[in-house]
Amino acid sequence: MVVRATEAEIDVVRTNPADAIALFRESVVPALRQEEGYEGCYVLLSDEGKLLVLSFWTSDETARATRLSGFYLEQIEKFSDLVVFRQAPGREAYDVVVAETPQEAIV
Repeated sequence: MVVRATEAEIDVVRTNPADAIALFRESVVPALRQEEGYEGCYVLLSDEGKLLVLSFWTSDETARATRLSGFYLEQIEKFSDLVVFRQAPGREAYDVVVAETPQEAIV
């Protein structure tokens, strides 16, 4: 299993993080579920508006395919008015070597 990490930041003074979270739940998650190799995701949010999105994939090839097909940038563009990306998104990938799955968070 491979995890793709994306860092971003929401300006919490000008933007309500709930708007970005709702957009992710309503638009991105259903689209991700249609992608081959997708196994789930976590979206982490700090009080300061820093976001870390971790998407889980069966392999590096399936994770890379979403970037090569344009799917990944299509999803990122949905947030152009809500989120500031601190670096080029989708550049970090990690092998999952230990996993202990918590109960789903209710937001």
